Amino acid sequence: VQLQASGGGLVQAGGSLRLSCAASGRFSSTYRMGWFRQAPGKEREFVAAISWSAGITYYEDSVKGRFTISRDNAKVAVYLQMNRLKPEDTAVYYCAAGSSGGSMRSNYDYWGQGTQVTVSS
Repeated sequence: VQLQASGGGLVQAGGSLRLSCAASGRFSSTYRMGWFRQAPGKEREFVAAISWSAGITYYEDSVKGRFTISRDNAKVAVYLQMNRLKPEDTAVYYCAAGSSGGSMRSNYDYWGQGTQVTVSS
């Protein structure tokens, strides 16, 4: 499975960005898809996840109400709509796919290359 993330950029605080992650290869509808982020000098942390078949979503507390994860079955893509962005959201964002999903990095088997999101104050 290959994952290609895109959509990052520079935005002012309070602005919005939409990240995309296109999946290819032997993708399974049983997979869970997740978004993680890693700020400089910090561990990679969970942001949001979605189960591909049922569309059940999970969010890290600090992004609840601001970020929305969704998927497009036809395009085999997952999205992260990020609203009311804050400077502390600045990080490289990674999409991931795996059989288990949830918030643990070890549950994901495949990772995209990351896309930079920078939020200026």
